[in-house]
Amino acid sequence: MRRVYLDHNATTAVHPEVLAAMMPFFGEHFGNPSSIHWAGREVKKYLDDARERVADLIHASPQEVIFTGGGTESDNMAIKGVAFALQDKGRHIITTRVEHHAVLHTCQFLEKMGFEVTYLPVDGDGLINLEELRRAIRQDTILITIMFANNETGTIFPVKEIGEAAREKGVIFHTDAVQAVGKLPIDLQRLPVDILSLSGHKLYASKGIGGQYIRKGTKLFSLIHGGGQELNRRAGTENIPAIVGLGKACEIAKRDFSQRVAHLQTLRDRLHQGILSRIPEVKLNGHPTLRLPNTLNMSFFYIEGESLLLNMDLEGIAAASGSACTAGSPEPSHVLLAMGVPPEIAQSAIRFSLGWANTAEDIDYVLEVLPENVDRLRSISPLYHKRKKN
Repeated sequence: MRRVYLDHNATTAVHPEVLAAMMPFFGEHFGNPSSIHWAGREVKKYLDDARERVADLIHASPQEVIFTGGGTESDNMAIKGVAFALQDKGRHIITTRVEHHAVLHTCQFLEKMGFEVTYLPVDGDGLINLEELRRAIRQDTILITIMFANNETGTIFPVKEIGEAAREKGVIFHTDAVQAVGKLPIDLQRLPVDILSLSGHKLYASKGIGGQYIRKGTKLFSLIHGGGQELNRRAGTENIPAIVGLGKACEIAKRDFSQRVAHLQTLRDRLHQGILSRIPEVKLNGHPTLRLPNTLNMSFFYIEGESLLLNMDLEGIAAASGSACTAGSPEPSHVLLAMGVPPEIAQSAIRFSLGWANTAEDIDYVLEVLPENVDRLRSISPLYHKRKKN
């Protein structure tokens, strides 16, 4: 049985070059980079080099990049850090209804502490209305936190315009770019972004490592206290193997960017067109063009997405019904519901997210197996039989 992995928005395999770069730091180069002796100095140069590679990918200064334990920590650090640093100035935050739960749950936590949060709606493509955003900004607004690209639908947000609206009013703008880094060109010399979050394991680095861009001069309360590591932003001895791996992953992402994006988009479109030509009554979820090159979210009417996933898994195909952080939830995707997708159609959604190692043969195998599984599930679906009677 062929095995096809189409869940790269959940996590990616560590790139072979990344793994090779990491290995010496589990043994040969074991020092603490904060130590002043030879063992520490030897490792410190690799820490600095990794910081430069991450900064280079997003066109930032190395002094504006710190390392964290992952994307969720980076989001928490950005949102809570700004809220606690600027609470005397104001206690109002703006976000959207389709953010990752690392953002939504952090905002809900702050609401319990007396902060007020505006959750902007989105349209049927998953995009916000920029005029609504501008109207939502108040005198006491201290933070706008809106994702770069949606993890479920791949819809790309107008980050430049959001940042400009924030800057006009003197509001800090944070973007969760966990799904965007390495898939979209990001130039923080030009984009009006104050804080950006990224994650290693979405980028072919290891789990347990993330990054944060913090524009020079941005006030941010530290969440982890102790030593003076990470430019005094985040205490704790750095995870050098993972940091070196993230640096290597960013180097590879920049080196192979154009080739990789073209490859992913070709495969994504092959899958999309194949589904449309082979399976009736399906729906694309997300913007038709402003979408990550690797992401395809489709609803298959009259069946449950979870049931289709289980059947596909038996055929060796791995995909998802939404965010990996909500896997197993009986509720439809909050992202699709916010887009106005009816619950029964939202519940039939599958997210296919492709990676650099996927091939045309992988896609053809999925297109061979998927229609017969959809047909079989529809044949036992009360919704499908009710529709046929009508």
